[in-house]
Amino acid sequence: MLLTLMICANPLFCLFLSSQQIMSEFPNAEISNELVKMKLYLPDSEKGYYRATRFEWSGIIASLEYRGHQYFGEWKSTHDPLFHEDLTGPVEAAITAGLGYAEARPGETFIRMGVGILEKPDEQEYRWNHTYKIVDYGEWKVKKGDDWIEFQHEISSKNGWGYVYTKRIELKKDNPGFTITHVLRNTGSKTIETDQFNHNFFVMDSQMPGPDFIVQFPFTVKTGSDTRDLIRIEDHNLYFMKDLNEGSIWLLLEGYGSDVKDHDIVVKNKKTGAGIRFNVDKPLVRLAFWATTTTLCPENFISIYLEPGKEDRWVSDYTVFVE
Repeated sequence: MLLTLMICANPLFCLFLSSQQIMSEFPNAEISNELVKMKLYLPDSEKGYYRATRFEWSGIIASLEYRGHQYFGEWKSTHDPLFHEDLTGPVEAAITAGLGYAEARPGETFIRMGVGILEKPDEQEYRWNHTYKIVDYGEWKVKKGDDWIEFQHEISSKNGWGYVYTKRIELKKDNPGFTITHVLRNTGSKTIETDQFNHNFFVMDSQMPGPDFIVQFPFTVKTGSDTRDLIRIEDHNLYFMKDLNEGSIWLLLEGYGSDVKDHDIVVKNKKTGAGIRFNVDKPLVRLAFWATTTTLCPENFISIYLEPGKEDRWVSDYTVFVE
């Protein structure tokens, strides 16, 4: 299925309007409290909004509204559930191929966490932008309250890999925002050693990435990547030199240390006053920044090492604000 979004005078505002139409086409849920309202897509192997194999299927936020401002939403003018990047943020995934990919022969299987058991084709290396055949979706369970939702994905395989992965999104009671609590239990006989990154995909008030945006870090940030005169980095801040009205830009960022306090990033827009701050209680192991005409994405990475029978837990905290 391919859904094409309507055409209107303001393409970014058009994306926001069309996201409401798209949402009705797929399984979804809503949670809210006195501060914010959040809409999410639900994992579904037959009718789900996202059924590709790059990103995890749970925790996909269609929209988050606070005081009339929006922080997530559609960033593409088309939507194909089987295309690797056709989803809204904040979305998480392993940057590596997956559990068991290296030892699997063509026709055998490997695991993408939060997706399922996939068949490995005859290929030289893993293709991050390819949608692989899923031979076992695992077992999904979803629980929901008024201001929280919890996803659980369980995988058990014949080749020694297995896990129970729980992701709980809960709206904060004392300030506007939410937490994502992850609990990963290794139920297999092999050690899980991987990374996880969050693409975030911020879409804020239909604003094009440009000079009105500023991204702030708790450390002196630097990059060896080519900024192409589009980005200026100064001390703790990243600025756009002009509107990003075509193409995209990707930077590998440096300057952070091993202290958890460095895993704390703010994105705000001077024109609308909307901003979002997020931090994770695990240290950064890699940090990138990607932006295109409709979204800007600090991509934060953590490391996971989990022996059989062990459990790991980490929390991502998001606060939205209006200045």
